[in-house]
Amino acid sequence: MGSGASKNTEDDDDGSNGGGGQLYVSLKMENSKVEGELTPHVYGSLPLIGSWDPSKALPLQRESASMSELSFVVPPDHETLDFKFLLKPKNRNTPCIVEEGQNRLLTGGSLQGDARLALFRLEGDVIVEFRVFIKADRVSPFDLATSWRAYRENLQPSTVRGIPDVSINPDPKSLEQCPESLELDLAHYEVPAPAPSANSSLVYAADNAENPRSLSASGSFLNDKTTTTAPNVSEDSDVRVDGSPSAKEMTIIVPDSSNIYSASGEAESKSVGTLSPFLQKDGQKGLFVDRGVGSPRLIKSISASSFLIDTKQIKNSMPAAAGAVAAAAVADQMLGPKEDRHLAIVLVGLPARGKTFTAAKLTRYLRWLGHDTKHFNVGKYRRLKHGVNQSADFFRADNPEGVEARTEVAALAMEDMIAWMQEGGQVGIFDATNSTRVRRNMLMKMAEGKCKIIFLETLCNDERIIERNIRLKIQQSPDYSEETDFEAGVRDFRDRLANYERVYEPVEEGSYIKMIDMVSGNGGQIQVNNISGYLPGRIVFFLVNTHLTPRPILLTRHGESMDNVRGRIGGDSVISESGKLYAKKLASFVEKRLKSEKAASIWTSTLQRTNLTASSIVGFPKVQWRALDEINAGVCDGMTYEEVKKNMPEEYESRKKDKLRYRYPRGESYLDVIQRLEPVIIELERQRAPVVVISHQAVLRALYAYFADRPLKEIPQIEMPLHTIIEIQMGVSGVQEKRYKLMD
Repeated sequence: MGSGASKNTEDDDDGSNGGGGQLYVSLKMENSKVEGELTPHVYGSLPLIGSWDPSKALPLQRESASMSELSFVVPPDHETLDFKFLLKPKNRNTPCIVEEGQNRLLTGGSLQGDARLALFRLEGDVIVEFRVFIKADRVSPFDLATSWRAYRENLQPSTVRGIPDVSINPDPKSLEQCPESLELDLAHYEVPAPAPSANSSLVYAADNAENPRSLSASGSFLNDKTTTTAPNVSEDSDVRVDGSPSAKEMTIIVPDSSNIYSASGEAESKSVGTLSPFLQKDGQKGLFVDRGVGSPRLIKSISASSFLIDTKQIKNSMPAAAGAVAAAAVADQMLGPKEDRHLAIVLVGLPARGKTFTAAKLTRYLRWLGHDTKHFNVGKYRRLKHGVNQSADFFRADNPEGVEARTEVAALAMEDMIAWMQEGGQVGIFDATNSTRVRRNMLMKMAEGKCKIIFLETLCNDERIIERNIRLKIQQSPDYSEETDFEAGVRDFRDRLANYERVYEPVEEGSYIKMIDMVSGNGGQIQVNNISGYLPGRIVFFLVNTHLTPRPILLTRHGESMDNVRGRIGGDSVISESGKLYAKKLASFVEKRLKSEKAASIWTSTLQRTNLTASSIVGFPKVQWRALDEINAGVCDGMTYEEVKKNMPEEYESRKKDKLRYRYPRGESYLDVIQRLEPVIIELERQRAPVVVISHQAVLRALYAYFADRPLKEIPQIEMPLHTIIEIQMGVSGVQEKRYKLMD
């Protein structure tokens, strides 16, 4: 049952004597029956570990399904190795299993005593056997240097004795060149993340809701609504200061059969939709639609033989998205009642039920899809007008002053939201308890003929989740920022909650969505009443797949490809030598970061550079998504930007002017990429375990913009460096980010 050790001889030294070379040792263990829950390790005295501490044992690398190996070079002054093998469970709370029998002793490359199997006693006195192979060779310094140089140049083990690039306790300076070392210090690679967007939900989502438009410079509310000012718009930009698209950027005209458009006709180019003159004819009608892929496009009506446009008829903002989103918006504009063009999602629920978190998440999703969306939090209005030091008595139903004050700020917030919609806004998220029919009837009366209301009620019966949310509320809410006694804050909030519970009336009127015990991620129910239309349907689908289970999502580009080196667009090239090194480092990082995760998965595109980057990662299932493929560069695929500039100057300039909406001829725009990534976002939201996404620059820019809540206009400029991992942590406190740069 062959165990063995090979003793080195003078003839194997390649001209070096016994004292002139260093000892190269290979330890292998083989067993085809042991499951992956137990991983082989080795520990012992210097120079292996330095202490007989199982927690510091060195892992053996998996060579095949049944074989694991650890190879290393022994320093000249520590050629006596005293060690044993052990099996370490992946569950940290389970003790390690040390092999039976005496220690193994290797002196000067010679194994002392008889070679033997490694026997491990499991639960129930079950004995597991491993075949052990111990090989020791003396290697000259010349061979070591040659092997190292060959490895550096080829990123593969040298043919000189096949010595791999692994050593014990490597010098920190050489850590960059030791891709197979799993003992990475993650903090060593951490780099600062960029400053969060103004819309990002990092701590307390209500703080990122809209500021009251009726707030004066002195900080008090103005009751005279005529003084309300419109949002700031930069004079030289098509994007508002708040990041939402302006009517100038995205517009639609609904044809009116009573009108005949008359203007100097224009036709578009094949790529970005640049308009050029064409012959004008009478009696022709057209629909002016921006599909999110360049300048607005012309849709010909049934009776028209060519296209005409009257730019004076432009009105009503439209989502900056393509395909189904634009088609649905056209249908809603043409066929739906006037108020259906604007949608108000009105939150309903007791405090500490996740309303604000849900509102912020839904706002982020709709903005990313291209819908002009804003989050209006009534609590923010209340704090600005009445201060942050209101006790639970302020929220009593039998406190007339408190009721009047809370009704007033709710009305102010609703007026602001409706005013914003009338200026072109599409979806307003109205965030408050709205726990009585009287309050909800007031809101419906205010919205009548102006916007469609859908109530979104969040219900939770899990006392553990409620308790967690209460404590998060005390930690994060400005309402308790001045409360020094945490437990006193908890008691006050419980009293506030009791005041709401006494008068709470579940939603039974109008159009509504009820989320019942959905936040736990363990099932729950969604009840829907009187919901129709494309956008409400998308909202329901999104809410079905969301939960609050904390888990990391790791985003990284593939290792450097040969087309990256050559500066070529797109393509399907292999990775470079630097990319291969990153693949190994990424594998080490993933094993270190997710070693306690059993259900993590690796997602890649279908292009070979992402699959080659993922090839070194073992132990996790891999999923290929065509939706994660790089942006389709069409006829420009494989060209450099200099070649595009020289051979296609008009396309080069069009892309330069508007990278977000520019569509490569026969290819895609960034907005097209966003549309095809929506299923990926839904699946990432649905996952309850970590996911590693290995994809491409444009795709990761779009995914990152979703999590970081970055405006669409910024997506093409988001920095997405090679050989860097962006860790997105999703949880009850919103979205947080870390970055790790493994290589320059």
